[in-house]
Amino acid sequence: MAFDKKAVHFGGGNIGRGFVAEFLHNSGYEVVFVDVMDSIIEQLQKNKSYTVTEIGEDGERSFTIDHYRAINSKHELDKVIHEIATADVVTCAVGPNILKFIAEPVAKAIEARTLDYPLAVIACENAINATNKWRGFIESYIEDKLNQDTLKVMDKKARYANSAIDRIVPHQDPNAGLNVKIEKFFEWCVEHKPFEGARQPEIKGVHFVDDLQPYIERKLFTVNTSHATAAYYGYQRGKATIHDAMIDKEIHDIVRDALRETAHLITNKHEITTEEQADYVEKIVERISNPALEDKVERVGRAPLRKLSRNERFIAPAAHLVEMGDSCEHLLGAVEMALRFQNVEGDEESFELAKILKEKSAEDATKQITGLDESHDLFAKVVPIVAKVQKSSSL
Repeated sequence: MAFDKKAVHFGGGNIGRGFVAEFLHNSGYEVVFVDVMDSIIEQLQKNKSYTVTEIGEDGERSFTIDHYRAINSKHELDKVIHEIATADVVTCAVGPNILKFIAEPVAKAIEARTLDYPLAVIACENAINATNKWRGFIESYIEDKLNQDTLKVMDKKARYANSAIDRIVPHQDPNAGLNVKIEKFFEWCVEHKPFEGARQPEIKGVHFVDDLQPYIERKLFTVNTSHATAAYYGYQRGKATIHDAMIDKEIHDIVRDALRETAHLITNKHEITTEEQADYVEKIVERISNPALEDKVERVGRAPLRKLSRNERFIAPAAHLVEMGDSCEHLLGAVEMALRFQNVEGDEESFELAKILKEKSAEDATKQITGLDESHDLFAKVVPIVAKVQKSSSL
């Protein structure tokens, strides 16, 4: 294979190495990893290849990822800027809260870019319209600290496309090093419209779509909602893995009930039939129940503040349902379990959640955690749940 294209990817973690880099590598891109974690960058610099193993019901399949380089942006930001300025694609899988920190090098690279085609900017995050969010930080940096004229010719410099990614990365073997185990099933949808009149990046396996919103919401409100619901109920009931939680009939039924609510929303809001969504739900339940993925409940449940935020897997669909005049009681049950995910070793957000619930009133805590406006009908439904958790946490 000729590696005649270049992609810069922020984030040397499992999603970056095991999902995004796999697609880019298989499409003939040299991948330049960028991260601030010394250990990951050093390993990538020392090793010329690593192995990705896909896990499915039919067994495992392994293959090699090579033709990559790695740069530590903490120490060599100028190199990062040069690589982006001369790249075809820049992607990221760093977590939505980190997007603001990786705006500077992209902003400077866009300003410095002299190629006669725009850079494709695609965020690969578990969040709605993450690329738009990244673009906002990038363009604010240009406006505040660089040449504002760059914004006038942005269409020639860069094209920003939102994406929806769906692939489960389970708990990794402790001595895996750079090697990644990953679910065989995948979906990566990217907006087509931002590339009209420009060169659309050629990435094998990517599904370019005209309207991304149905794919984003279907994935977020089915995969992420079910995964997190199983994790939070499982954690409260002493289950070790998502598989352990899903073979518990009571938890399994609770997850199904939550998915019935989100399915009702998805089929009413988007042009997705009841049958299509039912098939999708079956596939998702089967995936998260796969014993081969060995996903620990603490790993899936981590970052509860993000998962309880306004546009995320519980509050967003519940808010939509309330606006439609429909029930969201099972989603609210999952919200309660997520609020009880406190002081979990290794998860800073779980400690911050406990602090908020301890120090604030139920109303103020609800506002801060969920981002809901007091005037929204869901607010009045969440406040008693927060108060209930606060009371039991103080006993």
